[in-house]
Amino acid sequence: MKTDSTMTARLLLELQQTWHQTIPVSQFMQVTPVHFDGDQFSCTAPIAPNINLHQTMFAGSIYTLMTLTGWGMLWLQQRVHGVEGNIVLADAHIRYIAPITQAPQVSVTWPESASLDALKTGGKVKVTLEVQLHCADKLCATFTGLYVSY
Repeated sequence: MKTDSTMTARLLLELQQTWHQTIPVSQFMQVTPVHFDGDQFSCTAPIAPNINLHQTMFAGSIYTLMTLTGWGMLWLQQRVHGVEGNIVLADAHIRYIAPITQAPQVSVTWPESASLDALKTGGKVKVTLEVQLHCADKLCATFTGLYVSY
């Protein structure tokens, strides 16, 4: 489902406020939703609050940023489709490919086969999301997360 620019701006602001209020580390990390068009969602975070002793992004920050990007996609889809559910990450795998030396771009695409219909009848939804992190146009990390909403 496509969204208009006014709706998108409102949703991204609401998502960022939700993160900051309910997941405090997201505020410290300065996680920022950047883009959502109904099918794709992207986030970023600056290096400075997420740096390690090697002057690259801390692995825990990378994991958190990618987890939040997937979580945010499911949250946005629920809002767009007018359904509610408690979202949890049930299982995940991350692959660190290259060091991140500048603000990353993290993105996820909503799977065409995913459906939120079960939430309308009190059921739960399981969706596997593939999240990618790019730094300077180079793929630096991949993350697969199984998210459940109930």
